[in-house]
Amino acid sequence: MNCSLKKSIKNLVCLLLIVLSSSGFADQQMKIILFGDSLMAGYGLTQNENLATTLKAKFEQDKQNVAIINASVSGNTSSNGLARIDWSLEDKPNVVVLCLGANDMLRGINPQHTKENLSALITTIKQSGVVVVFAGMRAPISMGEEYQSQFDQLYPDLAKEHDLIFMPFLLEDVALEEKHLQRDYKHPNALGVEIIADNLYPYLLESVAILQETH
Repeated sequence: MNCSLKKSIKNLVCLLLIVLSSSGFADQQMKIILFGDSLMAGYGLTQNENLATTLKAKFEQDKQNVAIINASVSGNTSSNGLARIDWSLEDKPNVVVLCLGANDMLRGINPQHTKENLSALITTIKQSGVVVVFAGMRAPISMGEEYQSQFDQLYPDLAKEHDLIFMPFLLEDVALEEKHLQRDYKHPNALGVEIIADNLYPYLLESVAILQETH
């Protein structure tokens, strides 16, 4: 992430925090569900190192009353997510952070099939009145240029189609960075999770601002 983009994001975070603090929404508890696979579940990490705990600490530092539920399951594909979303929505979240598809890609599943599953997931979540923060994934060139192009494009296409808060790549500044990855070179280590949390946090604050506007 370049310096100018980081500065813009920092300014956005400050502005959103001012708005939220002045609105009084900070006194109301918001519930966020992380709905994904091992990349958000905390694979290979301790409870204190996972994404849910790291994000919770950031909200607490900014005096935001937020509960974060980690409903991510290692190994899940988009089909698995679609099969269990109704159960997760029983927790009545305000926001769902959705990031699935990496395991579809690793299994070579047709990107169109992944797109259809994710679209159905998004529709189900939005029908419950929940704000969706949608995080994208990217395929390596080893999957072939055609597959890579189709897979990478399905995320911005869905974000536009469903008018979502969109984080283009969950693993920005983490993927391919050895110092931010575990020994398998796939999953983030504790430092990598900190970076993901820093990158994701402004999108979550945006979701809180949207909720405030609608309440």
